[in-house]
Amino acid sequence: MQSADICGRMGRSEELSDFQRGTVVGCHMCKKSVREISALLNLPRSTVSAVILKWKRGGITTALPRSGRPHKLKEEDRQVLEKVALENCSPSVEALTAEFQTASGASVSPRTVRRELHEMGFRGRVSRYNKPKGGEKAEKKQAAPSQDNAKVDVSRLDLRVGRIISTVQLPETDGLYVEQVDVGETCPRTVVSELAKHIPLDQMQNRMAVLLCNLKPAKTRGVVSQAMVMCARSPDKVEILEPPSGAAPGDRVIFPSFPGEPDKELNPKNKVWEQVLPDLRTSDQCVATYKGAAFEVACKGVCKAQTMSDSEIK
Repeated sequence: MQSADICGRMGRSEELSDFQRGTVVGCHMCKKSVREISALLNLPRSTVSAVILKWKRGGITTALPRSGRPHKLKEEDRQVLEKVALENCSPSVEALTAEFQTASGASVSPRTVRRELHEMGFRGRVSRYNKPKGGEKAEKKQAAPSQDNAKVDVSRLDLRVGRIISTVQLPETDGLYVEQVDVGETCPRTVVSELAKHIPLDQMQNRMAVLLCNLKPAKTRGVVSQAMVMCARSPDKVEILEPPSGAAPGDRVIFPSFPGEPDKELNPKNKVWEQVLPDLRTSDQCVATYKGAAFEVACKGVCKAQTMSDSEIK
């Protein structure tokens, strides 16, 4: 499972990602002590304390850039750099950097250019650069995971039962909640939801819900959201989908008519979520459905809205 894997990879010598910082805050909001979080995530207590303190002061978990650290290039700049490296037999990396800056308008150091070229596969003297492993690139493209081109239906979504452990208002907002949600993993996930104008805070504590768990983590007001609470919606009303009685955090929501394994993480470029979304609705019995097939938890029942029938789900 994703969060468990990430927690297992947290090393003491590595800088924390925004996702990992969110995990630390999630554990803190679940009433775990600094000592417990340090032991659970294999992190120095000083690191845990610093992340929590930053959250308390500003409500953010984002890492600020260090001065002096070379910035990575944007993808379009990387393409320009590759073209310059292949077409111009520059005598040195400094000369290549100057040519790249002229072509792209980007301001970077020779050190950054050298690192980016190395990551693209360029080796040896700058003046002798050739297309790096062209045949391999073509083969990799042909042998790329077929999941990107697989059929697009609800089976691509990682929908799970979750328990909202605790919820707080996101500082300096009137419409956003930050929830800590147990989805059956080692650590709770941090979730940012636009529910504060529709659902009272006291109804967001210790309640069951359905979570979409494989959207790409997204940052909102400095907080990285690691899932999405699924709701029935109309222009003036929102209801959280409720799992069947007896469902437990981590239980998969399945669709027998649409078998398949979910993507590990949905690639935004493929717009799988956007293509599935229009077919998600509640039935006239308030049952959550995809193309008429119910959101089902095996051997436990179906997921429903409380009162909202024939409404969109997102």
